[in-house]
Amino acid sequence: MLRLLFILSFLISGVALAAQQTIKGTLVDQQSEMPLIGAAVELLDAEHTLGTVTDIDGYFRLENVPYGRQVLRVTYLGYETLTIPNIVVGAGKEVILQLTMEEAIAELDAVVVTANVDKDRPQNELATISARTFSVEEVNRYAGGNSDVARLASNFAGVSTANDSRNDIVIRGNSPTGVLWRLEGIPIPNPNHFSTLGTTGGPVSALNPNLLRNSDFLTSAFPAEYGNALAGVFDLGLRTGNRDRHEFMLQLGAFSGLEGMAEGPLLNTGSYVVAGRYSFVGLAAAAGIPVGTNATPNYQDLTFKLDFGNGKAGKFVLFGIGGRSDIDFLHDEIDENDLFAAADEDAFAKSSFGVLGLRHNLILSENAYLRTVIAGTSSGNTFTQDRYFLQDTEEEFKVPYADVDNTENRYSLSSYVNKKFNARWTARAGILAELYDYDLNALDAEEGPDTNGDGIRELTLAYQFQDQATILQPFLQTQYRFSEKWTLNAGLHAQYLDINDATALEPRVAVNWDFAPLQRLTLGYGLHSQAQPIPILLAASVDDQGQVSRPNEALDFTRSQHFVLGYDYKFSPAWRLKLEAYYQDVSEVPVDPFASSFSMLNTGADFVFPRNKLGLINAGSGENYGIELTLEKFFSNNYYGLLTASVYDSRYTGSDGVERSTAFNNSYVLNLLAGKEWNFGHDGKNAFTVDTKVTTAGGRPYTPTDLAASQAAGFQVDVEEEAFSLTLDPYFRWDLKFGVTMNNAKRKLTHRFYLDFQNLTNQDNVFVRRYNRQSNQVDEVYQRGFFPDFLYRIQF
Repeated sequence: MLRLLFILSFLISGVALAAQQTIKGTLVDQQSEMPLIGAAVELLDAEHTLGTVTDIDGYFRLENVPYGRQVLRVTYLGYETLTIPNIVVGAGKEVILQLTMEEAIAELDAVVVTANVDKDRPQNELATISARTFSVEEVNRYAGGNSDVARLASNFAGVSTANDSRNDIVIRGNSPTGVLWRLEGIPIPNPNHFSTLGTTGGPVSALNPNLLRNSDFLTSAFPAEYGNALAGVFDLGLRTGNRDRHEFMLQLGAFSGLEGMAEGPLLNTGSYVVAGRYSFVGLAAAAGIPVGTNATPNYQDLTFKLDFGNGKAGKFVLFGIGGRSDIDFLHDEIDENDLFAAADEDAFAKSSFGVLGLRHNLILSENAYLRTVIAGTSSGNTFTQDRYFLQDTEEEFKVPYADVDNTENRYSLSSYVNKKFNARWTARAGILAELYDYDLNALDAEEGPDTNGDGIRELTLAYQFQDQATILQPFLQTQYRFSEKWTLNAGLHAQYLDINDATALEPRVAVNWDFAPLQRLTLGYGLHSQAQPIPILLAASVDDQGQVSRPNEALDFTRSQHFVLGYDYKFSPAWRLKLEAYYQDVSEVPVDPFASSFSMLNTGADFVFPRNKLGLINAGSGENYGIELTLEKFFSNNYYGLLTASVYDSRYTGSDGVERSTAFNNSYVLNLLAGKEWNFGHDGKNAFTVDTKVTTAGGRPYTPTDLAASQAAGFQVDVEEEAFSLTLDPYFRWDLKFGVTMNNAKRKLTHRFYLDFQNLTNQDNVFVRRYNRQSNQVDEVYQRGFFPDFLYRIQF
């Protein structure tokens, strides 16, 4: 089948004609978002010079652009010149750009100043440390990524995802539960299929990368507008559809599934874009491609954005995502190597995820605007489990062992005013209000009572909550550019949780010093606070009279102080060297009220939250420190390279006063990526690509299992006083990806085909060491082995 698609991509390409396409978009001031009128937009490195100027709305359009990778330069009097490299132009789709320019501080005597390429700079101009932008092209380009933005982030310095089964992001030794996901300016729940309440990862992302625009990823000391997070931030935005013509795309991938997308004009100057995906993993499993389980996962999602254009009342944008997933684990289809299930259980899991929002932009003056987003989000999951006893005998029977039904609905209002006072000074002030509506229910028998003495545990209440909670987060953020060399970002973020009246006041500050040509030092500090995960905060206890209480409800925020020192050197137009050293001091961590090794800093290492953790107190602590290296060759001359290395230590102290490694202390992570592109065909309009990635990381710490106690209890019992004292073997994986892009000028089609060989050496990376109830031994279960992913896409 793959071979046939590959051959068809060549046959359909047809007769070579003149390769011509359109690049268009909008240009605005970076601080005020006002349109820049009359800016010069020109195409570089073309046989015939192409150029245009922006109109009254900052809109530009370049026609007759050759296929392939192009470079765009934008110049405007009083502004720093903007150069955008590696714009991929194909036959099947017009290129739409949303560009911003920064006003220069110094008086300019001429229009043209030194061009700069700031691919590494984030979209948020107030984020100047431990932040970078990423593009959709990178999500689809890198080997081993499965078209997943979270897996893309694992290539960046300070990030570890040494787990092939889930895309949880571990940033600088912090739990993945400390990551904040934002979409179009509002926080969203876990944006993954097969998610569980309170977590931030999953096996398959529900975010469609084909609808994302360039977005930001922040790893430390983030600006004051971001809150309720300790580790990092994904700040994502959806791209705008084509406002001039209808375009379509069809795609088939082993992991991302079958996808259809459409976009085009809406009303006068507006646009729409919508895409739906349906899982293809079931067919991949039927074809013998390993997916980590014998069960068949099913998932679907739909994403859209409706841009109604500019009007007298401002600009309105309606956006949304909806996704659902389900999987059935049947005991007679499961073996001992299954990553997610056991051979003596039937388990049925369903999850859902939804976002619906309306964004409004209103220009208040030439230098100020108001942005407001109202949204509703929903996240739900159900999980039922039956366990078999006296298995494979005539007396075999099953009993219910888990019944979970969780729904979280969230209603959000985000509004801020952005004011550009002059070229040096910009300020932003606003508030985020979130109303959470919970309906949480969980019964569990794993550690439940055996009241009738038959050796079978009964279901007992794990938690139960039907109520509402409100989090308020006001902030003030400002940027002042003292000179072309010195920039200050400072802000204040506040937080209030009405469940227990917890409050936090968090200063943030970052200083940039361009002390030499192409060299920069950055220094940042931030105090960050995060509410406890809902399954912990609202865990229930039932007394002898049947009265339900929530002993953890008074838990305060966990707080973390971030200190960061960075050095950035662009020693050539396409090369960048970056070093960052950091230290995090974590305090007020929930731990047991008695001496133990438990700490909330280790949650997120498993699919579920710890059971029977009641009466916790904010008396724990932790620290993370390390150094990171990034050596990056941006795509130019038909190749790119990326080397990231992180050496770090992540430790915590429980209520027993003993300092230990956290569950996420891999000690080191090394990524090496490279790719090469060869053009062929008439005018070089087609391309063949090879991309590769090598990753290695230190083994994840784990707690030894008390085998005798586990055999007596019938479930895994760990030696808690030796928590995380052992480490798994180091992780290693090599991915190799081949791709072909064919442009058909006659039919205005673009075909893309990728074949991604993941874990090419079939390395046995340990997934977990766990007690097996049937063998009464501790087994070592391995992660997914060699996996050949593929993707075919046609745009027209």
